[in-house]
Amino acid sequence: MPPGRDPFANFERMRREMEELFGDVFSRTGFAPRHGFSPRVDVYYAGDPPRAVVKADLAGVDPDEVGLEVRGRELTIVGERRPQRAEGRVFQQVEIPHGPFRRVVGLGADVVADDARATYEDGILRVEIPVARPSQRARPVPIEARRGGREEARLGEGEES
Repeated sequence: MPPGRDPFANFERMRREMEELFGDVFSRTGFAPRHGFSPRVDVYYAGDPPRAVVKADLAGVDPDEVGLEVRGRELTIVGERRPQRAEGRVFQQVEIPHGPFRRVVGLGADVVADDARATYEDGILRVEIPVARPSQRARPVPIEARRGGREEARLGEGEES
């Protein structure tokens, strides 16, 4: 063997070629392990009044097959990117992931779920959710005092009896 030649260099190339060849065959027959895909997201806060903005890369996903849910401080995005039609095609390379997905995006603030709005343009899903404003109104809280076996309701400070 000539010096400086890596005897395993061609094995890596062969492994990649076999993975591409058999990976495509198995995915078309349904025997491939499911890797699925998880959309990439950007999350930021902007505007006045402030709102959380989540942008998800959903290129190739039909927006009618996407579901959104806001629960507490989490936005859940579910859907499926369907594989390309394979009939009459011989693929040289398959890198675009497909399959069902479920992405839970943590939000850094309380939000008003009922006022969420979503748009889809050029493969980007944009979800805007207003940030909940903290309650500005103080609310007195009554204190229950227990003395000698009987309960009395006492008003909180600042309240008149």
